[in-house]
Amino acid sequence: MNKEQQRNSVVLVHGIFDTYRVFDRMASYLGENGWQTYSLDLIPNNGDKGLEELAAQVADYIGSNFAPTESLDLVGFSMGGIVSRYYLQRLGGIERIQRLVSISAPNHGTAIAYFPQNIGGKQMRPRSQFLQDLNRDMAMLEEINYTCIWTPFDLMIVPASSSKMPVGEEVVLPVGMHPWMLTDTKCLESVARALSTPLGTSK
Repeated sequence: MNKEQQRNSVVLVHGIFDTYRVFDRMASYLGENGWQTYSLDLIPNNGDKGLEELAAQVADYIGSNFAPTESLDLVGFSMGGIVSRYYLQRLGGIERIQRLVSISAPNHGTAIAYFPQNIGGKQMRPRSQFLQDLNRDMAMLEEINYTCIWTPFDLMIVPASSSKMPVGEEVVLPVGMHPWMLTDTKCLESVARALSTPLGTSK
């Protein structure tokens, strides 16, 4: 079996106010390196629905587009990292997702989320009940290859260290701005490396 045949399909999950087009550069890069990528638009993308409802959209998309026995990998950016975790930890995704790469996700909340007054924004605030509940059993992520990528210069995840996780593999990159994470060469290389890591070798 060649390298490309060994690679799982990758579902890309975008962040708040984004669409699937935010992954254009990453999808192109991964495609050039042998991965099949898929993405969906989370609706609405502005936080007017809870993150659990967006995670259900990810579950529905995967259920509709892939065979039940097919193993997959997920890449979640920003809010999409939390949505992906909810799908894994609460909606049974842990049974079929083999690798999760989260990029600049507010795993412990962001002060920026105090500005929106809708449910999605409130769920991404520091010490929100939603995040505390999700983080209570973050050890589930040790069952898969989990990689957390973040930048200390992030002005959307405040403090930037909120992206850090005590489980999985950590990659810290000197990227100047939150959205640049999806086009930065070192980040793209880190994502590809995480997606090609043999199963069971993540921390």
